[in-house]
Amino acid sequence: MTVPISSSGLILSGLLVFIAGLISFLFRLKLESKIFIATVRTVIQLTLIGYVLTWIFDENRNPLVLIPLVLIMISVASRSAVQRASQTVKGAAWLTFATLMVSALFTTITVTGVIVGVDPWYKAQYFIPLLGMVLGNGLTGISLCLDQSLSHLKDKRELIEMELAHGATAWEASRDILAGATYRGMIPIINSMTVVGLVSLPGMMTGQILAGADPLSAVKYQIVVMFMICTVTSLSCLMLVLLVFKRLFNDKHQLCSDQILKQD
Repeated sequence: MTVPISSSGLILSGLLVFIAGLISFLFRLKLESKIFIATVRTVIQLTLIGYVLTWIFDENRNPLVLIPLVLIMISVASRSAVQRASQTVKGAAWLTFATLMVSALFTTITVTGVIVGVDPWYKAQYFIPLLGMVLGNGLTGISLCLDQSLSHLKDKRELIEMELAHGATAWEASRDILAGATYRGMIPIINSMTVVGLVSLPGMMTGQILAGADPLSAVKYQIVVMFMICTVTSLSCLMLVLLVFKRLFNDKHQLCSDQILKQD
């Protein structure tokens, strides 16, 4: 059974963030305001989602209420992934939204409906937390993939155009760059899978153990979650580079590098 955290205990935990602010002040990092804003947003956002999830998890609730919540989650994840990249392209948010919509929903539905066997598969208590975990972790890989693909296509424009001039197709001239971007996006989750359980105890596993679940049962769920994140990241990176390729090369196999813009 979970030991409840009192209001005073929650307030006291704020001292942990105060330490981060103190370090920023002592070393003149000028991060105090950002730390404060991040702290306030954390409290407000998590409190609001707590009330929303309590309402949604009601078994008598119409499952259609999940649709706007899922769309909001994917939209925010897409926007966050684009903002983290140093380069962008017109419609980048829609590209990442499309990749996450397909990969995250496909993976989450497969897990809840087939692997875990939740009945119904869209039961909010399972569907929303699992979707949230794959979105939160998957967007890092997508951001890295987007950043590297756009940066390298722009920086190596002359090399690509030279290969195109010598008869190479758009795909042949850009394949290595897009493959490298996909590789870059997948590396973080692969590294995490390599050290999970040895260096870190992931959030879902820790949460279940704190809630009193059997450690082996918690481990099974965490294994599934890690596999989910790996799948979503790899599928999203693959889809994203293909969409970027489609966006930046025209029918005449010309690179439209002028569409690649530096992030504000």
